[in-house]
Amino acid sequence: MYWEPDKECMDREELEQLQLERLQSTLNRVYAHVPFYRKKFDALGISPEEIGSLSDLSRLPFTTKEDVRGNYPYGLFAVPLREVVRIHASSGSTETSSVVGYTRNDINMWSKLVARILVAGGVTKDDVVQVSFRYG
Repeated sequence: MYWEPDKECMDREELEQLQLERLQSTLNRVYAHVPFYRKKFDALGISPEEIGSLSDLSRLPFTTKEDVRGNYPYGLFAVPLREVVRIHASSGSTETSSVVGYTRNDINMWSKLVARILVAGGVTKDDVVQVSFRYG
């Protein structure tokens, strides 16, 4: 059973093209709107336009927990704060708090992803699911 057959049954080439387009869109957005990433990419001599294949992912830097904490609270947001509809924050009990914000589109995409995972795992409308992990 499939939740979104058009996505889940895509052939490999089509899927990789979609992944590349979305990666390029994300890189262009963060480069334009998040000074932290622009500085990081510039320091490595990488521009979003140079990422032309999925194998180029290996050229990109990781974002660490320290990066998230170092840009507390909203330094890594790529949209104006008014577009953020949900925030998950850690308590900061062991170190500096961290904040992750989600737009309405993020929540919709997240919901679809979780639905695909649950359906792929055999969950039906008659089942009960308990979410037992922290968001922070």
